[in-house]
Amino acid sequence: MDVILLERINRLGGLGDTVRVRDGYARNYLLPTGRALRANDANRAKFESQKTQLIARNEERRTEAQGLGETLDGKSFTIIRSAGETGQLYGSVSARDLADILKAEGFDVSRNAVELNQPIKAIGIHKVKIILHAEVSITINVNVARSAEEAERQSRGETLTSAAAIYGVEDEYADEEEAAEETEAGETTEEAQG
Repeated sequence: MDVILLERINRLGGLGDTVRVRDGYARNYLLPTGRALRANDANRAKFESQKTQLIARNEERRTEAQGLGETLDGKSFTIIRSAGETGQLYGSVSARDLADILKAEGFDVSRNAVELNQPIKAIGIHKVKIILHAEVSITINVNVARSAEEAERQSRGETLTSAAAIYGVEDEYADEEEAAEETEAGETTEEAQG
């Protein structure tokens, strides 16, 4: 289906562009949310008559997003969750969770603005991209920890779990290292005797 975009949409096009999209994407998202019009002669004429208003509305939204972005960019948010000894969470932190935390802190950010390719499943400090407007994106830090004390330690730069502990590498190679040390110790005693 061909549609006329009423605002800039990432990876699709800018204001006034006529683009071809899948029917379901147009019917279920672009048309109901007012982000596009079906591409026909009547809607092209309607777009041309409203073009200056749409440009002004887009500029206003971008200015609001920039203002919010300046206050939000680089901020750190703490999330307390249950996790195992290896740092794996019992559950995960999703885009909806992050949007709820931002709203609780007084920032009006929808979950669609949180760009999280996959949920956060381990403790630590994670950088998350927030797209406030098609032309305004920022990054926040999310400190996921088991307790407030642990979050404080992580924010100071301490690593609470190592990759070796998470993947069981320490246990696997610990015996080999001990055997190598014993072999070296045995060789040095033989050299001393010989």
